[in-house]
Amino acid sequence: MAVPAPGSQREIRRRNLSRVLYSVAEHGPSSRASAAARLGLTRTAVSTLVDELLRGGLLAEQGPESPGGGPGRPGTALALTDSGPCGLGAEIGVDHLSACAVDLRGQVRAHIRVESRSRDSSSEAVLGRLGALVEEVASAARAVELRPSGLGVAVPGLVARGTSTVVHAPNLGWHDIDIAPVLAQAVNKTQAGPPGRGAGLPDAGAGFLEAKAARAAPAPSLTVDNEANLAALAELWRGGARMPRDFVHVSAEVGIGAAVVLDGELLCGSRGFAGELGHTPVRPDGPRCACGGQGCLEQYAGERAILRASGIKEAGSREAGSRETALAALAERAASGEPQALRALGGAGEALGIALAGTVNLLDPGAVVLGGTLARFAPWLLPSLKEQLTCRTAAPGSLPELLVSQLGAEGPLLGAAHTAVRAVLDDPPAYAMRR
Repeated sequence: MAVPAPGSQREIRRRNLSRVLYSVAEHGPSSRASAAARLGLTRTAVSTLVDELLRGGLLAEQGPESPGGGPGRPGTALALTDSGPCGLGAEIGVDHLSACAVDLRGQVRAHIRVESRSRDSSSEAVLGRLGALVEEVASAARAVELRPSGLGVAVPGLVARGTSTVVHAPNLGWHDIDIAPVLAQAVNKTQAGPPGRGAGLPDAGAGFLEAKAARAAPAPSLTVDNEANLAALAELWRGGARMPRDFVHVSAEVGIGAAVVLDGELLCGSRGFAGELGHTPVRPDGPRCACGGQGCLEQYAGERAILRASGIKEAGSREAGSRETALAALAERAASGEPQALRALGGAGEALGIALAGTVNLLDPGAVVLGGTLARFAPWLLPSLKEQLTCRTAAPGSLPELLVSQLGAEGPLLGAAHTAVRAVLDDPPAYAMRR
């Protein structure tokens, strides 16, 4: 029988450490015995892995496991740490910038949002302001004993796959903007390594995780993606049992974006541009769109289109005040049954249904999730949306489940932060703290 190469053994060890962390992340506080049963590993093996994760500062003991954890005496419940590594998220909106810090348990520990007319500023000015927000939220995270491990950034535009380049963001007026050079300085400042990190070799007999932790900390990661993609990943990662493995996530702010998740994986497309539902033509002879086409979905179901159809001044104008003021006015009018507001939202739901029917026929998803502003106005959008899906979906039987996001407008920001959190769960040794 061949003996596995040392590299293979290390990879198996790393993978099993990751599996333990994911098991606790997905099922909540668990004993060693419960984790072993779920993972199909021996209790001895899991105990060894858990001890390394405890020494590395990635797990914490919480006391006796709650009843129902299995036969026999309850073991000690283990939870992901609420200190140590954390993920930073940032979002560039047309009229706002935001940043947050999320710990390994998925809890938001710091959050900043500021109004910012991004489409009226240069990309350098916008990214400079965003960098300052990232530094501020990282400082707040360090104040509660968190160590930023990376940054995810959500943008309202097309991002070339595997890069940090925003190829086209029509609502910002950006073309071929690489955001990494401007944000690199802010990202590097977020890393504040704990004492002893990278200070010599591990003690004799130290575990695999400790040996890795004794080396220099990895440079903080920077991930850039379309806001709809990150919102969909947030739904997948935080939605729990309610979220199927196959769904289409549709969200709106000024524009409309979509993301497709198949078998738990994001469908990116060959260039990373999959999901541009907002520029699907629903009426080919309709008005000209910022993308250059005509009759795109955004012209009928985007925020500006709905506000215009409802008779409310465009958000941000002198008469309307802020975007939030305009949207609140629309919600109030719809709730009171004002006919023009109901017609505007009904028309938007109809256009959404027409656009989504093609997607449903092509992909047969288990669910369609409304996020962003669409989640806020779902009660008035869903009837006409469902009507269009019903008459346009070719497959017999029931329609995909229509779900309303519980994350709402925060989805892209949370998804961005969770990309950094999951990097820690994927490779625990790289982010362990030497104790």
